[in-house]
Amino acid sequence: METPQRLLLIASPLMRRTPVYDRAAALAKAKGMALHIVAFDYVEGLATAGLVNDQALAVMRDGYVLQHREWLESQAQPMRRNGVTVTTEVVWVQHPLNEILVHLREQPFALLIKELEHEPWWMRAMFTSLDIQLLRETRIPLHLVHKASHALPRRILAAVDLTRPEDQFEGFNDQIISEALKLALQCSAQIELLYAYDLGSMYLDAGGSREHSFLFDSNLARTLHEAQSDAFQALAERNGIAVEHRHMRIGDPTKVLGVFMDNNDIDVLVMGSYHHHGIGWFIGSTAERVLHRLSSSVLVISPEHSRG
Repeated sequence: METPQRLLLIASPLMRRTPVYDRAAALAKAKGMALHIVAFDYVEGLATAGLVNDQALAVMRDGYVLQHREWLESQAQPMRRNGVTVTTEVVWVQHPLNEILVHLREQPFALLIKELEHEPWWMRAMFTSLDIQLLRETRIPLHLVHKASHALPRRILAAVDLTRPEDQFEGFNDQIISEALKLALQCSAQIELLYAYDLGSMYLDAGGSREHSFLFDSNLARTLHEAQSDAFQALAERNGIAVEHRHMRIGDPTKVLGVFMDNNDIDVLVMGSYHHHGIGWFIGSTAERVLHRLSSSVLVISPEHSRG
């Protein structure tokens, strides 16, 4: 008998209630799935105490883990009273990425949920944050929650990329829209569809000269725009997106996404991410850059998930 899928919430090692708990519980109820909450603890002060006395470290560590487990249970009780099946777990580990990946391999989770952590630029220059590591390594949908004013999202934005189709996975844009539509249906939310593209980069890809890229050949620019518009309208049409909810914008995709979300009160951005080297870098790099600018939450889909 197949084990039912659950949602996995990665809790902060800090025992502090944040909107990510409400979002995870609300999504679990809306999707009709159980929720598993796991915290990965490591307190540097307790770890260094072991340099003096291993037995004392074990006692303090076990006490801290027990305290955190009891705290998680106190957060889970109201969710259970609201009809959500919730289990909790606390693991003592210094570097949680591998433990998270083990959880994802060994158990059938439909969605990974975590609070989005904004790091200062100097930390990003020296270290790869756990959020970015998860973005690169996980193959199930990843929901990073930031400033969730509503437990369930009310306005959802699906962002697609139609540039360089030869470098993309077949049907990936349709899968992004499908995931956004499914979430909107579960949450009774409104969906918007956005395609933001950099016409300058497309001009170069089409054979334009870098030295003259700021002086567009009007015929080439018009041809590029019309081709992108036709492809976008066809994509929206076959996925049933109403005309009034289709949006095309020219500009740097990262900036365009941020401005659109702020101006339209978007609760969740649904976008794709894949990672490889070479010219076709757009989706993966945009997803990572967007994380540092987000004023709300994001749901990231990988092509590996879309292909099953």
